[in-house]
Amino acid sequence: MLFNSRKWKKYAPLYLLMIPGLIYLLINNYLPMFGIIIAFKNFIPHKGIFGSDWVGFDNFKYLFKTSDAYIITRNTVLYNGGFILLNTVAAITVAILLNEIRIKFFQRFYQSIIILPYLISMIIVSYLVFALLSSDTGFINKSVLPHLGIDEISWYAQKQYWPYILTIVNVWKGVGYLSVVYLASIIGIDTEYYEAATLDGASRWQQIRYVTIPLIVPVISMMTLLAIGRIFYSDFGLFYQVPMNSGILTDTTNVIDTYVYRALMNLGDFGMSSAAGVYQSVVGFVLVLLSNYVVRVYSKENALF
Repeated sequence: MLFNSRKWKKYAPLYLLMIPGLIYLLINNYLPMFGIIIAFKNFIPHKGIFGSDWVGFDNFKYLFKTSDAYIITRNTVLYNGGFILLNTVAAITVAILLNEIRIKFFQRFYQSIIILPYLISMIIVSYLVFALLSSDTGFINKSVLPHLGIDEISWYAQKQYWPYILTIVNVWKGVGYLSVVYLASIIGIDTEYYEAATLDGASRWQQIRYVTIPLIVPVISMMTLLAIGRIFYSDFGLFYQVPMNSGILTDTTNVIDTYVYRALMNLGDFGMSSAAGVYQSVVGFVLVLLSNYVVRVYSKENALF
């Protein structure tokens, strides 16, 4: 008991500093979990959560029976699957290039520039995209396409272009954060590996291929598994704000999150919206378990658990 008392006194300041974070975690992450009940009820605000009638899985039936169920699921999975692949490849490439910069000032400068888009609000990004694609004053229509001999394009009325536009915006905005994560892993690699490779006559490319990439595979696996767990979640701002909520583009830009938002705004159906959230969480959890199992089969040390 004496040891425990001394230990408590020693770490008391750290425990006090931990309290605000725990309170925030409880309020922001754990208390809302009770709202899962809404997914199984015909929620009416003035009756409250417990006073509303139970409807079982009717909210889930409505979600899956809608004619848009296939489209929003397809869009969500394909977009996020592409984002995971492209962001991972781009981030690793950028991290390796940053690591090749030997002057610390320029390395930090480029890191700051690359991560800046990640810190910008998606609303601001939507206006930047609008400044490029606007039919009346857009930079691409007024300054780029005329020099290429191409007629102006009504970007917000042509849905075939938006899978590429959304992908480019997502990679531009997200690659900075991931590249910093991978760069930290690369910097942590023991220089003796590179010295040994140099003595064996390995070129710079061979060092990257056989030393750098294999040694950051655990971090790549972890980040990829975490991303797979959120493959049924989408960046709401990317799919709603950037296309300016254009109805013509709905088939191409509509994902589960935007569909739930529109259903909630138009129908006020809290139960269905909550059911969609539960659906996303359960599928994400299952995908993490399956992905982690596959990783464990081939490389146990690279699995999350």
